[in-house]
Amino acid sequence: MKSAVNIPSVTWPKIRNIKTIQRLPAAINPAIVAQIAGTGLDSFDFVIVGAGSAGCVLADRLTACGRHRVLLLEAGGTDRHPWVRLPIGYGKAFHNDRLNWRYRAAGSAGLGGREMYWPRGKVLGGSSSINGLVWMRGLPHDFDDWERAGNPGWGWRDVAPVFDEVEQVGDGTDTVPRRVNVAARGQEYHPVRHHFMTAAETIGLPHAPPHEAHMAEGVGPYSITTLMGLRHSAANAFLRPAMRRANLSVRKGVLVERVLFSGKRAVGVAYRDGDARHEVRAAGAVILAAGAVASPTLLQRSGIGPSDLLSRFGIEQIHQNAAVGAGLQDHLGVDYLFRTKQATLNQTLGTWTGRIKAALQFLLTRDGPLSLSINQMGGLVRGTPDAREPDLQLYFSPLSYTTVHKNKRVLLKPDPWPGLSLGFNACRPTSQGRVDISSADAAQPPRIAPNYLATTEDERATIAGGRVLEQMLNTPALQALIDRPNGFTPVDASDEAILADFRARASTVFHACGTCRMAPEAAGGVVDPKLRVHGVEGLRVVDASIFPNITSANTNAPTIMVAAKAAGDILAGPD
Repeated sequence: MKSAVNIPSVTWPKIRNIKTIQRLPAAINPAIVAQIAGTGLDSFDFVIVGAGSAGCVLADRLTACGRHRVLLLEAGGTDRHPWVRLPIGYGKAFHNDRLNWRYRAAGSAGLGGREMYWPRGKVLGGSSSINGLVWMRGLPHDFDDWERAGNPGWGWRDVAPVFDEVEQVGDGTDTVPRRVNVAARGQEYHPVRHHFMTAAETIGLPHAPPHEAHMAEGVGPYSITTLMGLRHSAANAFLRPAMRRANLSVRKGVLVERVLFSGKRAVGVAYRDGDARHEVRAAGAVILAAGAVASPTLLQRSGIGPSDLLSRFGIEQIHQNAAVGAGLQDHLGVDYLFRTKQATLNQTLGTWTGRIKAALQFLLTRDGPLSLSINQMGGLVRGTPDAREPDLQLYFSPLSYTTVHKNKRVLLKPDPWPGLSLGFNACRPTSQGRVDISSADAAQPPRIAPNYLATTEDERATIAGGRVLEQMLNTPALQALIDRPNGFTPVDASDEAILADFRARASTVFHACGTCRMAPEAAGGVVDPKLRVHGVEGLRVVDASIFPNITSANTNAPTIMVAAKAAGDILAGPD
Protein backbone atom coordinates (compact mmCIF):
# COMPACT_ATOMS: atom_id res chain seq x y z
CA MET A 1 0.00 0.00 0.00
CA LYS A 2 1.34 3.42 -0.91
CA SER A 3 2.14 5.94 1.79
CA ALA A 4 1.06 9.57 1.94
CA VAL A 5 1.85 11.65 -1.13
CA ASN A 6 5.20 13.41 -1.12
CA ILE A 7 4.51 17.16 -1.17
CA PRO A 8 7.34 19.46 -2.26
CA SER A 9 8.33 22.33 -0.02
CA VAL A 10 5.77 25.14 -0.25
CA THR A 11 5.24 28.14 1.99
CA TRP A 12 1.99 26.66 3.27
CA PRO A 13 1.00 29.43 5.74
CA LYS A 14 0.48 31.72 2.73
CA ILE A 15 -2.10 29.37 1.20
CA ARG A 16 -5.21 31.04 2.54
CA ASN A 17 -7.81 30.76 -0.20
CA ILE A 18 -8.96 28.70 -3.13
CA LYS A 19 -7.27 30.93 -5.74
CA THR A 20 -3.91 30.22 -4.14
CA ILE A 21 -4.62 26.49 -4.20
CA GLN A 22 -5.54 26.67 -7.89
CA ARG A 23 -2.18 28.34 -8.64
CA LEU A 24 -0.15 25.53 -7.04
CA PRO A 25 2.15 23.68 -9.45
CA ALA A 26 0.50 20.60 -10.87
CA ALA A 27 3.59 18.58 -9.97
CA ILE A 28 2.47 18.52 -6.33
CA ASN A 29 -0.35 16.12 -7.10
CA PRO A 30 -2.67 17.05 -9.96
CA ALA A 31 -5.56 14.86 -8.81
CA ILE A 32 -5.58 16.15 -5.27
CA VAL A 33 -5.06 19.78 -6.30
CA ALA A 34 -8.00 19.47 -8.69
CA GLN A 35 -10.10 17.80 -6.03
CA ILE A 36 -9.35 20.49 -3.44
CA ALA A 37 -9.78 23.33 -5.91
CA GLY A 38 -13.15 22.00 -6.93
CA THR A 39 -14.52 22.08 -3.40
CA GLY A 40 -13.51 25.49 -2.16
CA LEU A 41 -12.76 23.87 1.21
CA ASP A 42 -9.93 24.22 3.72
CA SER A 43 -6.92 22.17 2.79
CA PHE A 44 -3.90 20.98 4.71
CA ASP A 45 -1.02 18.58 4.28
CA PHE A 46 -2.04 16.60 7.36
CA VAL A 47 -5.26 16.52 9.33
CA ILE A 48 -4.89 15.06 12.84
CA VAL A 49 -8.02 13.97 14.71
CA GLY A 50 -7.56 14.20 18.48
CA ALA A 51 -5.33 16.48 20.56
CA GLY A 52 -4.57 13.88 23.22
CA SER A 53 -1.17 12.47 24.13
CA ALA A 54 -0.43 11.24 20.61
CA GLY A 55 -2.03 14.14 18.75
CA CYS A 56 0.01 16.72 20.65
CA VAL A 57 3.26 14.96 19.76
CA LEU A 58 2.25 14.63 16.10
CA ALA A 59 1.30 18.31 15.89
CA ASP A 60 4.72 19.25 17.22
CA ARG A 61 6.79 16.87 15.09
CA LEU A 62 4.92 17.39 11.81
CA THR A 63 5.11 21.20 11.98
CA ALA A 64 8.66 21.57 13.26
CA CYS A 65 10.28 21.74 9.82
CA GLY A 66 7.89 24.49 8.69
CA ARG A 67 7.13 22.86 5.35
CA HIS A 68 3.81 21.21 6.18
CA ARG A 69 0.50 22.81 7.02
CA VAL A 70 -1.26 20.82 9.75
CA LEU A 71 -4.76 20.95 11.19
CA LEU A 72 -5.43 19.50 14.65
CA LEU A 73 -9.07 18.82 15.55
CA GLU A 74 -10.15 18.29 19.17
CA ALA A 75 -13.62 17.62 20.59
CA GLY A 76 -12.72 19.07 23.98
CA GLY A 77 -11.71 22.55 25.04
CA THR A 78 -8.76 24.30 26.60
CA ASP A 79 -6.58 22.73 29.25
CA ARG A 80 -6.19 26.10 30.98
CA HIS A 81 -8.21 24.85 33.90
CA PRO A 82 -7.20 24.74 37.58
CA TRP A 83 -8.13 21.07 37.99
CA VAL A 84 -5.88 20.23 35.03
CA ARG A 85 -2.87 22.29 36.03
CA LEU A 86 -2.94 21.35 39.74
CA PRO A 87 -1.54 17.79 39.96
CA ILE A 88 -3.90 16.54 42.65
CA GLY A 89 -6.79 18.18 40.77
CA TYR A 90 -7.27 15.01 38.74
CA GLY A 91 -9.66 13.92 41.47
CA LYS A 92 -11.90 16.82 40.45
CA ALA A 93 -11.44 16.17 36.72
CA PHE A 94 -12.53 12.57 37.20
CA HIS A 95 -16.21 13.39 36.63
CA ASN A 96 -15.99 16.84 35.01
CA ASP A 97 -18.11 17.00 31.82
CA ARG A 98 -15.94 19.77 30.37
CA LEU A 99 -12.78 17.67 30.66
CA ASN A 100 -13.97 14.08 30.48
CA TRP A 101 -15.98 11.88 28.11
CA ARG A 102 -17.33 9.95 31.11
CA TYR A 103 -17.97 6.73 29.20
CA ARG A 104 -19.81 3.71 30.60
CA ALA A 105 -18.52 0.21 29.85
CA ALA A 106 -20.92 -2.70 29.49
CA GLY A 107 -21.00 -5.42 32.11
CA SER A 108 -18.47 -8.25 31.95
CA ALA A 109 -19.45 -11.82 32.78
CA GLY A 110 -16.18 -12.18 34.70
CA LEU A 111 -17.36 -9.41 37.02
CA GLY A 112 -20.85 -10.79 37.45
CA GLY A 113 -22.27 -8.47 34.77
CA ARG A 114 -21.18 -5.33 36.61
CA GLU A 115 -20.97 -2.16 34.47
CA MET A 116 -18.08 0.25 34.92
CA TYR A 117 -17.31 3.96 34.66
CA TRP A 118 -14.61 4.77 32.10
CA PRO A 119 -13.14 8.30 32.25
CA ARG A 120 -11.22 9.51 29.19
CA GLY A 121 -9.76 12.96 28.53
CA LYS A 122 -11.89 15.42 26.53
CA VAL A 123 -9.50 18.36 26.56
CA LEU A 124 -6.23 19.50 24.99
CA GLY A 125 -3.72 16.92 26.16
CA GLY A 126 -6.41 14.22 26.32
CA SER A 127 -6.03 11.76 29.15
CA SER A 128 -2.53 13.11 29.91
CA SER A 129 -4.40 16.16 31.25
CA ILE A 130 -6.56 14.20 33.71
CA ASN A 131 -4.53 11.08 34.58
CA GLY A 132 -2.70 10.18 37.80
CA LEU A 133 0.61 11.49 36.37
CA VAL A 134 2.58 8.23 36.72
CA TRP A 135 5.19 7.75 33.98
CA MET A 136 6.17 4.16 33.19
CA ARG A 137 7.62 2.94 29.90
CA GLY A 138 6.74 -0.70 30.43
CA LEU A 139 9.33 -3.47 30.15
CA PRO A 140 11.57 -4.52 27.24
CA HIS A 141 9.70 -7.77 26.58
CA ASP A 142 6.45 -5.80 26.02
CA PHE A 143 7.90 -4.26 22.88
CA ASP A 144 9.78 -7.35 21.78
CA ASP A 145 6.33 -8.97 21.78
CA TRP A 146 5.11 -6.14 19.53
CA GLU A 147 7.83 -7.02 17.05
CA ARG A 148 7.08 -10.74 17.28
CA ALA A 149 3.44 -9.97 16.40
CA GLY A 150 4.61 -9.10 12.87
CA ASN A 151 5.86 -5.55 13.34
CA PRO A 152 9.53 -5.14 12.40
CA GLY A 153 11.12 -2.04 13.89
CA TRP A 154 9.04 -2.05 17.10
CA GLY A 155 11.28 -4.14 19.38
CA TRP A 156 12.84 -2.72 22.55
CA ARG A 157 16.09 -1.88 20.78
CA ASP A 158 14.07 0.26 18.35
CA VAL A 159 11.75 2.05 20.77
CA ALA A 160 14.14 2.68 23.68
CA PRO A 161 15.92 5.54 21.82
CA VAL A 162 12.53 7.11 21.06
CA PHE A 163 11.63 7.09 24.74
CA ASP A 164 14.94 8.84 25.39
CA GLU A 165 14.00 11.52 22.84
CA VAL A 166 10.65 12.39 24.42
CA GLU A 167 11.66 12.27 28.10
CA GLN A 168 13.37 14.88 30.23
CA VAL A 169 14.19 13.11 33.48
CA GLY A 170 14.73 15.43 36.44
CA ASP A 171 13.38 16.49 39.79
CA GLY A 172 10.56 18.62 38.39
CA THR A 173 12.27 21.95 39.02
CA ASP A 174 13.67 22.63 35.55
CA THR A 175 12.20 25.81 34.16
CA VAL A 176 12.86 25.18 30.44
CA PRO A 177 11.25 21.90 29.38
CA ARG A 178 12.63 20.27 26.26
CA ARG A 179 10.39 17.21 26.40
CA VAL A 180 7.82 15.79 28.79
CA ASN A 181 9.27 16.25 32.25
CA VAL A 182 9.58 12.99 34.17
CA ALA A 183 10.08 14.11 37.76
CA ALA A 184 11.67 11.86 40.39
CA ARG A 185 10.12 13.28 43.56
CA GLY A 186 10.32 10.32 45.91
CA GLN A 187 11.95 12.32 48.69
CA GLU A 188 8.82 14.47 48.90
CA TYR A 189 6.45 11.52 49.30
CA HIS A 190 4.77 10.84 52.62
CA PRO A 191 7.05 9.34 55.32
CA VAL A 192 4.92 6.19 55.65
CA ARG A 193 6.46 5.16 52.33
CA HIS A 194 9.35 3.64 54.29
CA HIS A 195 7.01 1.02 55.75
CA PHE A 196 6.07 -0.08 52.22
CA MET A 197 9.67 -0.31 51.08
CA THR A 198 10.75 -2.27 54.15
CA ALA A 199 7.85 -4.69 53.70
CA ALA A 200 8.77 -5.21 50.04
CA GLU A 201 12.38 -5.90 50.96
CA THR A 202 11.30 -8.33 53.68
CA ILE A 203 9.43 -10.57 51.22
CA GLY A 204 12.22 -10.38 48.64
CA LEU A 205 10.84 -7.88 46.14
CA PRO A 206 13.68 -6.01 44.38
CA HIS A 207 14.13 -2.25 44.55
CA ALA A 208 13.86 -0.53 41.19
CA PRO A 209 17.10 1.28 40.27
CA PRO A 210 16.70 4.92 41.40
CA HIS A 211 17.22 6.43 37.94
CA GLU A 212 15.48 3.64 36.02
CA ALA A 213 12.34 3.11 38.11
CA HIS A 214 10.15 4.13 35.16
CA MET A 215 11.42 1.26 33.02
CA ALA A 216 12.66 -1.52 35.28
CA GLU A 217 11.51 -4.38 37.49
CA GLY A 218 11.17 -3.61 41.18
CA VAL A 219 9.43 -1.27 43.61
CA GLY A 220 10.15 2.31 44.59
CA PRO A 221 8.74 5.82 44.26
CA TYR A 222 6.81 6.48 41.07
CA SER A 223 8.11 9.15 38.70
CA ILE A 224 5.43 11.66 37.71
CA THR A 225 4.89 14.18 34.93
CA THR A 226 5.19 17.50 36.75
CA LEU A 227 7.24 20.64 36.13
CA MET A 228 7.67 23.40 38.70
CA GLY A 229 4.92 21.85 40.77
CA LEU A 230 2.36 21.79 37.93
CA ARG A 231 1.10 18.98 35.67
CA HIS A 232 3.28 18.63 32.60
CA SER A 233 0.90 17.03 30.10
CA ALA A 234 1.45 16.29 26.44
CA ALA A 235 -0.24 19.62 25.71
CA ASN A 236 2.31 21.45 27.86
CA ALA A 237 5.31 19.51 26.60
CA PHE A 238 4.55 19.35 22.88
CA LEU A 239 1.47 21.27 21.75
CA ARG A 240 2.12 24.65 23.39
CA PRO A 241 5.46 25.15 21.60
CA ALA A 242 3.92 24.01 18.31
CA MET A 243 0.99 26.41 18.60
CA ARG A 244 3.41 29.29 18.14
CA ARG A 245 4.05 28.12 14.58
CA ALA A 246 2.07 29.63 11.73
CA ASN A 247 1.71 26.28 9.95
CA LEU A 248 -0.38 24.69 12.75
CA SER A 249 -4.10 25.31 13.12
CA VAL A 250 -5.96 23.98 16.18
CA ARG A 251 -9.75 23.82 16.25
CA LYS A 252 -11.31 22.93 19.61
CA GLY A 253 -14.84 21.89 20.47
CA VAL A 254 -15.43 20.08 17.17
CA LEU A 255 -16.76 16.56 16.72
CA VAL A 256 -15.30 14.62 13.79
CA GLU A 257 -18.03 12.53 12.20
CA ARG A 258 -16.19 10.54 9.53
CA VAL A 259 -13.19 10.29 7.23
CA LEU A 260 -13.83 11.36 3.64
CA PHE A 261 -12.71 9.07 0.82
CA SER A 262 -12.14 9.28 -2.90
CA GLY A 263 -12.30 5.64 -3.85
CA LYS A 264 -9.96 3.91 -1.44
CA ARG A 265 -7.98 7.02 -0.55
CA ALA A 266 -8.69 9.17 2.49
CA VAL A 267 -8.85 12.80 1.38
CA GLY A 268 -10.18 14.63 4.44
CA VAL A 269 -12.67 14.57 7.29
CA ALA A 270 -16.16 15.87 8.02
CA TYR A 271 -16.74 17.46 11.41
CA ARG A 272 -19.41 19.23 13.37
CA ASP A 273 -18.90 22.55 15.14
CA GLY A 274 -22.07 23.11 17.13
CA ASP A 275 -24.91 22.92 14.61
CA ALA A 276 -22.65 23.67 11.64
CA ARG A 277 -21.02 20.94 9.57
CA HIS A 278 -17.69 21.38 7.79
CA GLU A 279 -15.30 19.42 5.63
CA VAL A 280 -11.53 19.78 5.38
CA ARG A 281 -9.14 18.16 2.94
CA ALA A 282 -5.77 16.52 3.52
CA ALA A 283 -3.36 16.39 0.60
CA GLY A 284 -0.93 14.17 2.48
CA ALA A 285 -2.72 12.04 5.08
CA VAL A 286 -5.51 11.87 7.62
CA ILE A 287 -4.17 10.72 10.99
CA LEU A 288 -6.50 9.39 13.69
CA ALA A 289 -5.12 10.03 17.18
CA ALA A 290 -8.42 9.93 19.04
CA GLY A 291 -7.59 7.07 21.40
CA ALA A 292 -8.57 3.45 21.96
CA VAL A 293 -12.28 4.27 22.14
CA ALA A 294 -12.74 6.98 19.51
CA SER A 295 -10.30 5.90 16.77
CA PRO A 296 -11.91 2.49 16.04
CA THR A 297 -15.42 3.95 16.15
CA LEU A 298 -14.38 6.72 13.76
CA LEU A 299 -13.04 4.09 11.37
CA GLN A 300 -16.33 2.22 11.64
CA ARG A 301 -18.43 5.32 10.93
CA SER A 302 -16.17 5.93 7.94
CA GLY A 303 -16.85 2.51 6.41
CA ILE A 304 -13.88 0.50 7.73
CA GLY A 305 -14.85 -2.31 10.08
CA PRO A 306 -17.01 -5.43 10.43
CA SER A 307 -19.44 -5.63 7.52
CA ASP A 308 -22.39 -6.70 9.67
CA LEU A 309 -21.90 -3.73 12.01
CA LEU A 310 -21.66 -1.26 9.13
CA SER A 311 -24.74 -2.64 7.38
CA ARG A 312 -26.73 -2.52 10.61
CA PHE A 313 -26.31 1.25 10.71
CA GLY A 314 -26.52 1.87 6.97
CA ILE A 315 -22.86 2.80 6.53
CA GLU A 316 -21.30 2.34 3.10
CA GLN A 317 -18.41 -0.12 3.34
CA ILE A 318 -15.00 1.07 2.22
CA HIS A 319 -13.05 -1.90 3.56
CA GLN A 320 -14.17 -4.96 5.52
CA ASN A 321 -12.07 -5.68 8.60
CA ALA A 322 -13.60 -7.40 11.62
CA ALA A 323 -10.53 -6.49 13.70
CA VAL A 324 -11.52 -2.82 13.88
CA GLY A 325 -12.72 -2.39 17.46
CA ALA A 326 -11.54 -5.84 18.55
CA GLY A 327 -8.53 -6.62 20.73
CA LEU A 328 -9.55 -4.25 23.54
CA GLN A 329 -7.32 -4.68 26.58
CA ASP A 330 -7.14 -2.82 29.88
CA HIS A 331 -5.55 -3.18 33.29
CA LEU A 332 -8.06 -4.14 35.97
CA GLY A 333 -7.11 -3.45 39.57
CA VAL A 334 -8.31 -3.41 43.16
CA ASP A 335 -7.33 -1.52 46.34
CA TYR A 336 -7.39 -2.79 49.90
CA LEU A 337 -8.02 -0.08 52.51
CA PHE A 338 -6.63 0.15 56.04
CA ARG A 339 -6.78 2.37 59.08
CA THR A 340 -3.30 3.25 60.30
CA LYS A 341 -1.61 4.03 63.60
CA GLN A 342 0.27 6.97 62.10
CA ALA A 343 -0.96 10.11 60.35
CA THR A 344 -1.25 9.94 56.54
CA LEU A 345 -2.42 12.31 53.83
CA ASN A 346 -5.92 11.88 55.28
CA GLN A 347 -4.96 14.32 58.03
CA THR A 348 -3.49 16.78 55.50
CA LEU A 349 -6.22 16.73 52.87
CA GLY A 350 -9.15 15.82 55.10
CA THR A 351 -9.22 18.90 57.32
CA TRP A 352 -9.60 22.60 56.62
CA THR A 353 -6.42 23.32 58.53
CA GLY A 354 -4.47 20.75 56.54
CA ARG A 355 -5.85 21.93 53.20
CA ILE A 356 -5.11 25.59 53.95
CA LYS A 357 -1.57 24.72 54.99
CA ALA A 358 -1.06 22.63 51.82
CA ALA A 359 -2.49 25.42 49.65
CA LEU A 360 -0.17 28.02 51.19
CA GLN A 361 2.81 25.72 50.73
CA PHE A 362 1.88 25.21 47.09
CA LEU A 363 1.36 28.93 46.42
CA LEU A 364 4.63 29.91 48.08
CA THR A 365 6.93 27.11 46.99
CA ARG A 366 5.12 25.07 44.28
CA ASP A 367 5.63 21.87 46.24
CA GLY A 368 3.87 19.87 48.93
CA PRO A 369 1.00 17.37 48.64
CA LEU A 370 -1.01 19.46 46.14
CA SER A 371 1.89 19.27 43.68
CA LEU A 372 2.06 15.46 43.78
CA SER A 373 0.06 12.42 42.76
CA ILE A 374 -1.47 10.17 45.40
CA ASN A 375 0.03 7.21 43.46
CA GLN A 376 3.33 7.51 45.29
CA MET A 377 4.94 4.10 45.62
CA GLY A 378 4.79 0.83 43.71
CA GLY A 379 6.31 -0.97 40.80
CA LEU A 380 6.48 -4.11 38.68
CA VAL A 381 7.07 -7.44 40.43
CA ARG A 382 6.69 -11.21 39.95
CA GLY A 383 3.62 -12.74 41.52
CA THR A 384 5.18 -16.19 41.79
CA PRO A 385 8.81 -17.38 41.97
CA ASP A 386 8.53 -19.15 38.61
CA ALA A 387 7.13 -16.14 36.71
CA ARG A 388 9.21 -15.50 33.57
CA GLU A 389 8.66 -11.74 33.73
CA PRO A 390 7.14 -9.27 36.20
CA ASP A 391 3.41 -9.88 36.03
CA LEU A 392 1.98 -7.58 38.75
CA GLN A 393 1.97 -3.82 39.25
CA LEU A 394 1.71 -2.66 42.87
CA TYR A 395 0.35 0.63 44.23
CA PHE A 396 0.80 2.17 47.68
CA SER A 397 -1.02 5.40 48.52
CA PRO A 398 -0.85 7.20 51.88
CA LEU A 399 -4.53 8.11 51.59
CA SER A 400 -7.89 6.33 51.83
CA TYR A 401 -11.45 7.23 50.99
CA THR A 402 -14.47 4.99 51.41
CA THR A 403 -17.40 7.39 51.65
CA VAL A 404 -19.38 7.36 48.40
CA HIS A 405 -19.96 10.80 46.89
CA LYS A 406 -22.04 10.64 43.73
CA ASN A 407 -20.04 11.58 40.62
CA LYS A 408 -17.01 12.63 42.66
CA ARG A 409 -13.60 11.09 43.25
CA VAL A 410 -12.98 12.45 46.71
CA LEU A 411 -9.20 12.92 46.87
CA LEU A 412 -9.75 16.12 48.85
CA LYS A 413 -12.33 14.48 51.11
CA PRO A 414 -10.60 11.36 52.44
CA ASP A 415 -11.66 9.26 55.40
CA PRO A 416 -11.67 11.14 58.73
CA TRP A 417 -9.19 8.67 60.24
CA PRO A 418 -5.56 7.94 59.28
CA GLY A 419 -5.58 5.50 56.38
CA LEU A 420 -3.85 4.10 53.32
CA SER A 421 -4.57 1.93 50.29
CA LEU A 422 -2.54 -0.96 48.91
CA GLY A 423 -3.47 -2.39 45.53
CA PHE A 424 -2.42 -4.29 42.42
CA ASN A 425 -3.30 -5.16 38.87
CA ALA A 426 -2.08 -7.91 36.53
CA CYS A 427 0.48 -6.52 34.08
CA ARG A 428 -0.37 -8.50 30.97
CA PRO A 429 -4.03 -9.61 31.10
CA THR A 430 -5.11 -11.99 28.35
CA SER A 431 -8.83 -11.10 28.29
CA GLN A 432 -9.95 -9.07 25.28
CA GLY A 433 -13.09 -7.10 24.51
CA ARG A 434 -14.48 -4.78 21.83
CA VAL A 435 -15.40 -1.17 21.14
CA ASP A 436 -18.12 -0.54 18.53
CA ILE A 437 -20.41 2.23 17.41
CA SER A 438 -23.94 2.17 18.77
CA SER A 439 -25.22 4.48 16.02
CA ALA A 440 -24.09 6.16 12.83
CA ASP A 441 -24.40 9.44 14.76
CA ALA A 442 -21.02 10.48 16.15
CA ALA A 443 -22.71 12.17 19.10
CA GLN A 444 -23.99 8.85 20.44
CA PRO A 445 -21.71 7.04 22.93
CA PRO A 446 -20.00 3.85 21.74
CA ARG A 447 -20.56 0.38 23.12
CA ILE A 448 -17.53 -0.56 25.23
CA ALA A 449 -17.44 -4.26 26.12
CA PRO A 450 -14.19 -4.92 28.05
CA ASN A 451 -14.88 -8.63 28.76
CA TYR A 452 -12.79 -8.45 31.92
CA LEU A 453 -11.50 -11.53 33.76
CA ALA A 454 -12.57 -13.89 30.99
CA THR A 455 -9.59 -16.28 31.13
CA THR A 456 -8.20 -18.66 33.71
CA GLU A 457 -4.81 -16.96 33.29
CA ASP A 458 -6.30 -13.67 34.49
CA GLU A 459 -8.01 -15.40 37.40
CA ARG A 460 -4.70 -16.96 38.46
CA ALA A 461 -2.95 -13.59 38.21
CA THR A 462 -5.64 -12.05 40.42
CA ILE A 463 -5.13 -14.64 43.13
CA ALA A 464 -1.33 -14.23 42.88
CA GLY A 465 -1.71 -10.48 43.35
CA GLY A 466 -3.76 -10.97 46.49
CA ARG A 467 -1.17 -13.37 47.84
CA VAL A 468 1.75 -10.97 47.27
CA LEU A 469 -0.08 -8.26 49.21
CA GLU A 470 -0.95 -10.78 51.91
CA GLN A 471 2.77 -11.44 52.34
CA MET A 472 3.48 -7.73 52.59
CA LEU A 473 0.68 -7.18 55.10
CA ASN A 474 2.11 -9.90 57.32
CA THR A 475 5.51 -8.20 57.61
CA PRO A 476 6.49 -6.41 60.82
CA ALA A 477 6.87 -3.14 58.87
CA LEU A 478 3.23 -2.96 57.79
CA GLN A 479 1.90 -4.53 60.97
CA ALA A 480 3.57 -1.67 62.87
CA LEU A 481 1.80 0.86 60.62
CA ILE A 482 -1.66 -0.67 60.14
CA ASP A 483 -4.29 -0.56 62.87
CA ARG A 484 -6.93 -2.71 61.14
CA PRO A 485 -8.43 -3.35 57.71
CA ASN A 486 -11.28 -1.16 56.53
CA GLY A 487 -13.05 -3.74 54.40
CA PHE A 488 -11.86 -6.95 52.78
CA THR A 489 -8.25 -8.02 53.26
CA PRO A 490 -6.45 -10.92 51.52
CA VAL A 491 -4.81 -11.92 54.81
CA ASP A 492 -5.96 -15.45 55.70
CA ALA A 493 -8.52 -15.37 52.86
CA SER A 494 -9.06 -18.32 50.55
CA ASP A 495 -8.28 -18.13 46.83
CA GLU A 496 -12.02 -18.18 46.17
CA ALA A 497 -12.59 -15.25 48.53
CA ILE A 498 -9.82 -13.18 46.93
CA LEU A 499 -11.28 -13.81 43.50
CA ALA A 500 -14.85 -13.11 44.61
CA ASP A 501 -13.85 -9.80 46.19
CA PHE A 502 -11.98 -8.84 43.03
CA ARG A 503 -15.04 -9.61 40.89
CA ALA A 504 -17.17 -7.41 43.15
CA ARG A 505 -14.87 -4.40 43.51
CA ALA A 506 -12.20 -4.30 40.78
CA SER A 507 -12.18 -1.30 38.46
CA THR A 508 -10.39 -0.07 35.35
CA VAL A 509 -6.89 1.34 35.75
CA PHE A 510 -7.66 3.52 32.69
CA HIS A 511 -5.22 1.85 30.27
CA ALA A 512 -7.48 0.96 27.33
CA CYS A 513 -5.60 -0.07 24.18
CA GLY A 514 -5.44 -2.52 21.27
CA THR A 515 -8.61 -1.71 19.30
CA CYS A 516 -6.78 -0.85 16.05
CA ARG A 517 -4.06 -3.42 16.50
CA MET A 518 -0.74 -3.17 14.66
CA ALA A 519 -0.26 -6.51 12.92
CA PRO A 520 -0.65 -8.09 9.49
CA GLU A 521 -4.30 -7.98 8.44
CA ALA A 522 -4.44 -11.78 8.19
CA ALA A 523 -3.35 -11.92 11.84
CA GLY A 524 -6.07 -9.58 13.07
CA GLY A 525 -4.34 -6.29 12.38
CA VAL A 526 -5.84 -2.92 11.50
CA VAL A 527 -2.61 -1.03 10.76
CA ASP A 528 0.80 -2.01 9.42
CA PRO A 529 4.16 -1.23 11.09
CA LYS A 530 4.04 2.30 9.60
CA LEU A 531 0.58 2.63 11.22
CA ARG A 532 -1.14 2.84 7.82
CA VAL A 533 -4.66 1.43 7.83
CA HIS A 534 -4.89 -1.83 5.91
CA GLY A 535 -6.94 -1.75 2.71
CA VAL A 536 -6.94 2.02 2.10
CA GLU A 537 -4.47 4.81 1.37
CA GLY A 538 -3.75 8.15 3.01
CA LEU A 539 -5.02 7.08 6.45
CA ARG A 540 -3.10 6.23 9.61
CA VAL A 541 -3.93 5.55 13.25
CA VAL A 542 -1.46 6.78 15.85
CA ASP A 543 -2.45 6.26 19.49
CA ALA A 544 -2.81 3.53 22.13
CA SER A 545 -5.34 1.69 19.97
CA ILE A 546 -2.47 0.33 17.83
CA PHE A 547 -0.77 -1.54 20.69
CA PRO A 548 -0.43 -5.19 19.60
CA ASN A 549 -0.57 -6.13 23.29
CA ILE A 550 -1.01 -4.09 26.43
CA THR A 551 2.25 -2.99 28.04
CA SER A 552 3.13 -4.02 31.58
CA ALA A 553 2.48 -0.65 33.19
CA ASN A 554 0.86 2.74 32.62
CA THR A 555 0.15 3.47 28.97
CA ASN A 556 0.75 7.23 28.66
CA ALA A 557 4.50 6.94 28.10
CA PRO A 558 4.30 4.28 25.35
CA THR A 559 1.52 6.25 23.64
CA ILE A 560 3.76 9.31 23.43
CA MET A 561 6.61 7.12 22.19
CA VAL A 562 4.36 5.65 19.46
CA ALA A 563 3.46 9.14 18.22
CA ALA A 564 7.06 10.32 18.12
CA LYS A 565 8.15 7.22 16.20
CA ALA A 566 5.20 7.46 13.81
CA ALA A 567 5.92 11.11 13.07
CA GLY A 568 9.33 10.15 11.75
CA ASP A 569 7.78 7.54 9.44
CA ILE A 570 5.16 10.03 8.20
CA LEU A 571 7.77 12.69 7.44
CA ALA A 572 9.91 10.13 5.62
CA GLY A 573 7.22 9.99 2.93
CA PRO A 574 6.50 7.08 0.56
CA ASP A 575 8.33 3.87 1.27
